[in-house]
Amino acid sequence: MEKPKVAGNSPVIIGLEEGKTYAWCACGLSKNQPFCDGSHKGSGYKPVIIKAEEINQAAFCMCKQSKNKPFCDGSHASI
Repeated sequence: MEKPKVAGNSPVIIGLEEGKTYAWCACGLSKNQPFCDGSHKGSGYKPVIIKAEEINQAAFCMCKQSKNKPFCDGSHASI
């Protein structure tokens, strides 16, 4: 499987709602970044599903290289 498409070179900060489920795009093809829109079908990638346990903000990875998916770990600095 080839590397995912880089969707951006910096994280995007999203306000999360307690109890809401989010599907982060792992393939980089979604037109609804950083969230999945189903564009991964047939690629071997699957979205990363998270459920917010509290109201807070999160830095979602846009380069798709993070070791802490779906959250940014600074990997974008090396691409």
